[in-house]
Amino acid sequence: MISNLHIKNIGIIDDISINFNQGFNVLTGETGAGKTLIIDSLNIIAGGRFSKEMIRKDQNYSFVEACLYLPENENSIDGNIIVSREIYANGRNMCKINGRLVTVNELKEFMKNVIDIHGQQDNQTLLDSNSHINYLDNFASKEIAVPKQEYISLYNKYVELNIELKNNYGDDKEKQRKLDLLKYQLNEIKEAKLKPNEDDELQEIRNKILNSEKISENLNEVDVQIGETAIDAISLSIRALEKIENIDVKYTEKLNNLKSIYYDLQELSRDISILKEDTYFDEEERQETEQRLDLIFSLKRKYGNSIEEILCYETQLEKEIEQIENLEEYREKIKKEIRSLEMKMLEKSNCMHNIRVKYSEILSNEIDRQLQELEMKNAKFSIKIEYNKENQFNINGLDKIEFLITTNKGEEEKQLVKIASGGEMSRIMLAIKNVLTDVDEVPILIFDEIDTGISGIAANSVANKMKQIANKHQVLCVTHLASIAAKGDYNYYISKEVVQNQTRTQIKLLQEEEVVKEIARISSGEITELAVKHARELRNRKTA
Repeated sequence: MISNLHIKNIGIIDDISINFNQGFNVLTGETGAGKTLIIDSLNIIAGGRFSKEMIRKDQNYSFVEACLYLPENENSIDGNIIVSREIYANGRNMCKINGRLVTVNELKEFMKNVIDIHGQQDNQTLLDSNSHINYLDNFASKEIAVPKQEYISLYNKYVELNIELKNNYGDDKEKQRKLDLLKYQLNEIKEAKLKPNEDDELQEIRNKILNSEKISENLNEVDVQIGETAIDAISLSIRALEKIENIDVKYTEKLNNLKSIYYDLQELSRDISILKEDTYFDEEERQETEQRLDLIFSLKRKYGNSIEEILCYETQLEKEIEQIENLEEYREKIKKEIRSLEMKMLEKSNCMHNIRVKYSEILSNEIDRQLQELEMKNAKFSIKIEYNKENQFNINGLDKIEFLITTNKGEEEKQLVKIASGGEMSRIMLAIKNVLTDVDEVPILIFDEIDTGISGIAANSVANKMKQIANKHQVLCVTHLASIAAKGDYNYYISKEVVQNQTRTQIKLLQEEEVVKEIARISSGEITELAVKHARELRNRKTA
């Protein structure tokens, strides 16, 4: 359940915090006081769309935070989950679940199993026959979920292959033009005979060429200093020590050290000479290196950012050339795969069709029962299933589903869109919601003014139905009907006040006497003695 809802800077809402409870929470109040903004805030926290026009005047962000109590949810800490969404005027979003940053899509994915918001716009969804198959599949989810997911996976591959099949490179001229281009690119890469990391090696050689004069001068200096100075000096020192080595053993030791240094310097001198030879580059070698680097740069500009990417592109070219040259064979291969997918899809479609036929009867009967309880005694709900025998597959298989209804005896079945009464549509929607609620087990249901066009006995039936739903779920309901408000376990009054020339929303949890007065206000427009008496009668029938 939602234990607390914190809203800041949305419309005329400045900064409010609402503590909700398990059961039937009813929101009533003045017109334009912010009741719908509260529902909008719940939609925002559920990952819904947000318009920057909703941000309170002179503010640059809006903030919604919901404290949820979901003891069986894996994300909960001691059953508690805190979900928040902060939206700025520049469009930046910051969504969090228990303090962890998530994307809007991740928030939406999480909240779709927590909150189900139903408003008047859902009646429009119900009027769209394309959505009817989703209602039925949700009802049959325990049996149809797995085969439907398997079918969708097959269907996506099926669509992908059909698109690829159509991609035949146009007519013969277009195919030949494409083939010539690919072969030119492949030949250009192959002629280059690239080697992995070749560009790095060439850059190293180029750097040596550019610095060859400087390197040569300094190596010559080293060679002169070692060969003509150091070695000669040490040679003279050796001869001097040889003359006194027999006098004391310490002179022999130093003599040996000098000889070791002498031999090392001779080895070093030879190495320097070799290095000097390596620093010699003729003009032809320099030009070859530059040309090779220019070629590699040109290929990188056309085919990839590195030699590895160019070689990868070479492989792709070979594959595509082979594909075009063997196009008919390739197309036949795709057609074979498509035929195989169609057989599997047909099997899954038949499986889904049988499940839908089974559950359509169950769902129809359940909705009929609900409509009876909602004072639509003569209504008869049915589900029409059309099976496409020509195997024209779509995302849902081969079935087309449409809801039909007769609201009066003797009338023919007709489409929901042909029902003129908004009150009837609201009750049908409530009946469907009530049936599906027992299946999907979403813990929080929110109803936003779905009582349009309802009054009298029908309104009381709707109130009883919501109260019944609230026995299993937390229900939040915005209403203008006294009969619905009278059923509330917790009644909230939304009002507005003007402070320093700014309007802001206020909300208050009403005590029992305040609830009675609010019901009286709703039912008659003013709080009279007779209205209060009637409100008490409605309130006394709360558990009815």
